[in-house]
Amino acid sequence: MLKIGPYELQSRLLLGTGKYPSFEIQKKAVEISETEILTFAVRRMNIFDKEQPNLLEQLEMNNYKLLPNTAGAKTAKEAVRIAKLAHASGYCDMIKVEVIGCLKTLLPDPVETLKATEELVKEGFVVLPYTSDDVILARKLQELGCHAIMPGASPIGSGQGIINPLNLQFIMEEAIVPVIVDAGIGSASDATYAMELGADGVLLNTAVAGAGNPVKMAEAMKLGIRAGRLSYEAMRIPKKKYASASSPVEGMSKV
Repeated sequence: MLKIGPYELQSRLLLGTGKYPSFEIQKKAVEISETEILTFAVRRMNIFDKEQPNLLEQLEMNNYKLLPNTAGAKTAKEAVRIAKLAHASGYCDMIKVEVIGCLKTLLPDPVETLKATEELVKEGFVVLPYTSDDVILARKLQELGCHAIMPGASPIGSGQGIINPLNLQFIMEEAIVPVIVDAGIGSASDATYAMELGADGVLLNTAVAGAGNPVKMAEAMKLGIRAGRLSYEAMRIPKKKYASASSPVEGMSKV
């Protein structure tokens, strides 16, 4: 079971809601993924305009918890304002803090992320900051009281998978809150690898929404995350330089 703040979840897959080719495909992908948490950018939602289409209305919302994110914020002040806007709309008290510091790489601004996290924790939000794979920054965010850490596997939407497994492992080893690998996942094998490293969950969007068949990819991600978690819990054998026979040679009859 994955526990984030007061929320207990069976699924370890957190799914984004953007970039899908149609509402119908999105609905099918979300359903087959069996996710329990949906994330969306507050700035891209017409949350107060009832005349505008709302992708969340296409889903049975009683089955999901919502994780609004502050995508588009460039400062802590903007992130806090967006978070309060999402809360005022009645969606959820969870918030994914996303403060981008570089428009080319879409890497997060560490200083502004720390400031926003500190303020929102004080305001009573369940805070999940998106961060780089910086081990020290992850520690400082936890010291501020965040409820989960969300280090990127690689740049947002790049599909490069995990490019720095060592740093992710360092973060996981020190973590006192769940570690949700976020950004850069491209395939089910990437998601499995993240879980085998010891991640508590994976958040992804483009890898499913941008796939040739988003519905099949959503199912693949679900199964990959489950397999990775089971593999992590089973504790893999150590790697060896030389071969090791599967069957003992002692007691074998001579031919």
